[in-house]
Amino acid sequence: MKAVKAHITRGLQKGSYIPTCDNSGAKELRVISFRGGKGVKGRNMSGGVGDFITASVSVGSPEMRKKVVNAIIVRQHKEYRRSDGIRICFEDNAAVVLKDDKGNPKGTLIKGALAKEVIGRWPAVAKLAKIVV
Repeated sequence: MKAVKAHITRGLQKGSYIPTCDNSGAKELRVISFRGGKGVKGRNMSGGVGDFITASVSVGSPEMRKKVVNAIIVRQHKEYRRSDGIRICFEDNAAVVLKDDKGNPKGTLIKGALAKEVIGRWPAVAKLAKIVV
C-alpha cells in the first residue's frame, strides 16, 4: 500500500454506516475495524479516504446481507487538506466493496467521483473510476 501525501482528517470511526457506490449488491456498510491502524487502548479507531476497512453489510441484496466484507473508503464528508494547500470535501461518505485482500473491487461500476488519494493507493479501483477529484 502506497503512502498518501495529503494530511487526511479521520472523518469516520468504528460503528459508522457508509453507503456503497458500486454495483456489488451491498447498499450500506457498518465499519467493524480499520486495517493497519495504530491505536491506543480504549480509543475508537478512525479512518478516512483511502483506508482499508473491514465492514458488515447492513443493507443490500439477500445474499450479501450479514456478511463481513473488505472495503475501501473512496469519499468522506469531513474535509481534509492536500499538500498543496487545497481543502477537499465531498457531499457524502462512500465505500467500494472488495473481493480479495489485494484491492480488486467486487463490482464492475463505480458511481460518483473518487478522491485522487484513492487512485494513487489502489490502482485496481482506479481502473473503474470515471471522475477523479
